[in-house]
Amino acid sequence: MVCGLCVVFLLALRQPASPTLPVLSRVTGFQLTNQLGQAVSASDLTGRIWVADIIFTRCPGPCVQMTRQLAGLQAALPADSPVRLVSLTADPEFDTVEVLRPYADRFGTQPGRWHFLTGRKADVYGLAIKQLLLAAGETDPAQRTNDADLFIHSTKFVLVDAQGRVRAAFEGTEPGARPQLLEAIRRLRDEQQP
Repeated sequence: MVCGLCVVFLLALRQPASPTLPVLSRVTGFQLTNQLGQAVSASDLTGRIWVADIIFTRCPGPCVQMTRQLAGLQAALPADSPVRLVSLTADPEFDTVEVLRPYADRFGTQPGRWHFLTGRKADVYGLAIKQLLLAAGETDPAQRTNDADLFIHSTKFVLVDAQGRVRAAFEGTEPGARPQLLEAIRRLRDEQQP
């Protein structure tokens, strides 16, 4: 009887192994420009875990909330963390380097750790939709509810591993997104350990 209780106790102490995060998609390549006017490509992020989202600076909706969430994530990560943050613009024709830089500064972004990316619309949307699985598109002018209702876009944060594979998505407007992301980042780091 005592041995049976010991076994039950020891089994209760054992933590279940975290399941591996699934591979949802793969980033095969891109080259865009960040808020500092620097070229950023997929190869610049190879070997690093990164979190991506899509926003636009004229957004009257969730973009500010999502950007604040990522600012909180940036603050929660150690200063020497290899994790990078990537915010694509759904409005690349308006969101030029000159527009993105003050927007990024407003949220205390650390250059090199957080890239706000713009470029040709086809390139930005190709990365967002086809590779990162984020929704993005222009709002039909007949269906706009106001002058700022320009784009429909995903409010998800996607987590990309060091091999460029999309491994998870989190709702960027939910307060619980940051702790969920931190836990998923930890799991990806654990995967990389021999």
